[in-house]
Amino acid sequence: MNNITRTTSLLDAATARIAEIILGKDQQIKLALTCLLARGHCLIEDQPGVGKTTLAHAIAQVMGLDFQRIQFTSDLLPADVLGVSVFNRDMSQFEFHPGPIFSHFILADEINRATPKTQSALLEAMEEHQVTIEGETRDLPDPFFVIATQNPTHQIGTYDLPESQLDRFLMRIDLGYPDRDAERQLLEGEDRRSIIRNLQAVFDKEQLLETQQLSANMHVSPAIFDYVQSILEFTRHSNAFEFGLSPRGGLALVNAAKSYALIDAQQYVLPEHIQTVLPAVVNHRLPVHIDPGDKQLSSAAEHILESISVC
Repeated sequence: MNNITRTTSLLDAATARIAEIILGKDQQIKLALTCLLARGHCLIEDQPGVGKTTLAHAIAQVMGLDFQRIQFTSDLLPADVLGVSVFNRDMSQFEFHPGPIFSHFILADEINRATPKTQSALLEAMEEHQVTIEGETRDLPDPFFVIATQNPTHQIGTYDLPESQLDRFLMRIDLGYPDRDAERQLLEGEDRRSIIRNLQAVFDKEQLLETQQLSANMHVSPAIFDYVQSILEFTRHSNAFEFGLSPRGGLALVNAAKSYALIDAQQYVLPEHIQTVLPAVVNHRLPVHIDPGDKQLSSAAEHILESISVC
């Protein structure tokens, strides 16, 4: 059994185990795992109560990662996330007390309820996997993964995430309401939090690091790179967008497609993998214009796929 076959078997088992908790949302589970394997971060935006936090708990449990949940509120301070130095009178010196950011898996719950100053405490951590506190740079654990949940921005007590913060998220997904059969299982079944506590891990930290490396090494043909570059060039010249995808956006698309190809048990990236991850990768990066007739254009991904064919 080669590495990809063995790894995809583990990934199938992990997906199935998470699907026992989050019913009827297999595609969303795969996209969230895609973020983790690509060493990115995931933003989940949806109504309260549809399972955003439960999904994060289940992934952390199944992937065998240390887990910290940070409840973002309007009075949360950056030090509450990063940590703070406290004076030790016995030793006559300051001692650093690390905050919850120093964990493998962070759930930033309802991130847009915190002020922009506190939201920005995550910027360096998410991009550089390190934090600078009181002039000293401290490395974060490896692997390091953030899932942030966000309430719809029209709700009271929320602050819009700035573009620079949104761009730190490899993907933005939504869960949506369950279908009738899945909701009936939820209503009749055991409390999901009780089930999570009994979930057995499929991966450990070392296996996850190996899988992330395997994802990074997935083969991408020149034709796929041509396809991605055509997408990038289209977004930069189309009147549908205020601005195009950055080089970081292009890298995000390629890395996400690599990870999804691994989850899909393929040896290389196919155009279908680019198309599958495209909405989650680009829609939060590319707001579309509204035409003079006040008719909203399709989402960024739909507009791109309608206009760009595979090379």
